[in-house]
Amino acid sequence: MVLPFNTSVELVLQDTSILGAESHPLHLHGFNFFVVGQGFGNFDKNKDPKNFNLIDPVERNTVGVPSGGWVAIRFLADNPGVWFMHCHLEIHTSWGLKMAWVVLDGKLPNQKLLPPPSDLPKC
Repeated sequence: MVLPFNTSVELVLQDTSILGAESHPLHLHGFNFFVVGQGFGNFDKNKDPKNFNLIDPVERNTVGVPSGGWVAIRFLADNPGVWFMHCHLEIHTSWGLKMAWVVLDGKLPNQKLLPPPSDLPKC
């Protein structure tokens, strides 16, 4: 998923599979995120956001998606690069529970990915 620099991201992670729900510890590299909500059953986009904690949410880089439930997170994509998000149960990554966020450079010099070091070996 490609994100322009400084994009505000809200993501709801759902674990109500009909094949068997289990807890998934999801980890995001490159960022901390705020856990703004969680619940059991299916996420209701019309009802559940009204109960989000936007005052003092917990800040994490890994969150457990509850078995049979959901968790909502928010983060600001202000760190250019390619950042892996995955389940910490290793076998689950081989099943596809993984993705990458591609955060584009910003306009200012301090908002751009640094070039590789001059002594980086060539492939």
